[in-house]
Amino acid sequence: MLKHLRPAIVLTLAFTVLCGLAYPLGITGLARALFPAQAGGSLIVKNGTVLGSALIGQPFTADKYFHGRPSATTDTDPADATKTVPAPYNAANSGGSNLGPTSQALADRVKADVAALQKEHSGPVPADLVTSSASGLDPDISPAAADYQVARVAKARHIPEDRLRALVSTHTKGRLAGLIGEPAVNVLLLNLALDDLAAQ
Repeated sequence: MLKHLRPAIVLTLAFTVLCGLAYPLGITGLARALFPAQAGGSLIVKNGTVLGSALIGQPFTADKYFHGRPSATTDTDPADATKTVPAPYNAANSGGSNLGPTSQALADRVKADVAALQKEHSGPVPADLVTSSASGLDPDISPAAADYQVARVAKARHIPEDRLRALVSTHTKGRLAGLIGEPAVNVLLLNLALDDLAAQ
């Protein structure tokens, strides 16, 4: 019987070491050598302080900042562990709301968000300003969503709209290789540039 078990045990141990230790450590080391910023979480550091990650959105609510997509992430309710409470951009609990197109709660929230946005700007509201992403952590918005907010930010900061549009344009990432994906604006990077502009 040991004759039959020995190869199974040896192969299990060998593949555990190879696939569970050697391969992940090798790939991690290679990533850190070739792409250190990305392997470290694409952290944004300013004056020695980590401000966030370029890969995870943050909640901006003040009028002087560009706002990201709504986030449907939640966290455990501190008052009742059996319930959850909204916790925007909670990276420990990534996920969408799971509300479908026939959900009345979703329709009501989107209508309320659209009405609030149309108070600050007329015209059609870009979809990504009222719909959350599947992860709830999306750090980017479309150039149209950024442009929609220019008037509000310009008014709050007393900056000409043309200057803000130029700033949005310089922070707009194009399609990968000119073909894949859609143009996008990273909200955290744009708001940091906005703060730098105001400081000047």
